[in-house]
Amino acid sequence: MRDEAISGASPGGDRTDGSRRQRSAAGDRPAPEPAAGAGIVLVDTHCHLDFPEFDPDREQVVAAARAAGVAAMITIGVDLASSRRAVALAERHAAVYAAVGIHPHSAREATPAALAELRRLADHPRVVAIGEIGLDFHRGRAEEAVQRRVLQAQLELAAERGLPVVIHQRDAVEELWALLTAPQAPRVEGVLHCFSAGPEWALRWTAAGWFVGLDGPVTFKNGEDARAVARAVPLDRLLVETDAPFLAPHPYRGRRNQPAWVRLVAERIARERRMPLDELARRTTANAVRLFRLPLAEAMGGGVRVGGAAPPPMG
Repeated sequence: MRDEAISGASPGGDRTDGSRRQRSAAGDRPAPEPAAGAGIVLVDTHCHLDFPEFDPDREQVVAAARAAGVAAMITIGVDLASSRRAVALAERHAAVYAAVGIHPHSAREATPAALAELRRLADHPRVVAIGEIGLDFHRGRAEEAVQRRVLQAQLELAAERGLPVVIHQRDAVEELWALLTAPQAPRVEGVLHCFSAGPEWALRWTAAGWFVGLDGPVTFKNGEDARAVARAVPLDRLLVETDAPFLAPHPYRGRRNQPAWVRLVAERIARERRMPLDELARRTTANAVRLFRLPLAEAMGGGVRVGGAAPPPMG
């Protein structure tokens, strides 16, 4: 999650094994039906479907994403309340999975009781990650020591449960690197969400076994840094995401984002990498399945060909 307005302003080790479970746009106009034969399969690995921007038409937004070829959406908690809502949405929609966590902006809310409830939520079978967690020193919304303590507690939870983590980082990449690569750090894997630290850092993180998530800024006119990351990152470490309702991609920048538009992110990355869109989609979906243990075997085996072009705004 980015703290910019929905205007879309540009943003500045091995898995533990034994404990990992097999887990199983405002308006009301629906998206158009997909074009026959044009389908690909994508996963939006980071969205916030519980946010109030989706209250008027949440069901239609999920349906539009499915029609556009999005086989799965991971809706990400940012505090205890939104983590509860993420789990409830995952219970209600077969294509929606949940991540639960406390964002650094909410670090002060991470009381012992809140962390205990987060631990209980993490045991839900529809929860596939701990997140959105991390460090954000951009505006000092919580003291650095508080953020570090809360991040450490959630990393330990992820390691205990064998879950990957979804990491938010802003103006803290060096501190985050030092924390996550320290010899005593919990052994976790995960994704650096909405990666904005440049290609050199992206290569450093991916060489250490982490995934990099890219979203709307890769399509922005001033998004060359994100496009440089898109060209540089090893394909087996790349994920696509929307961060909906934030960071809507071109040509819809400034509108409420939606998971269906993850296709526009994938299209631009494929263009930057000079590769076919269907191959980029196949590889990034396989990465999402691998990291989050998503049960999409049918889609990955070619049995599902859904979706056409990314739909226009709803409404």
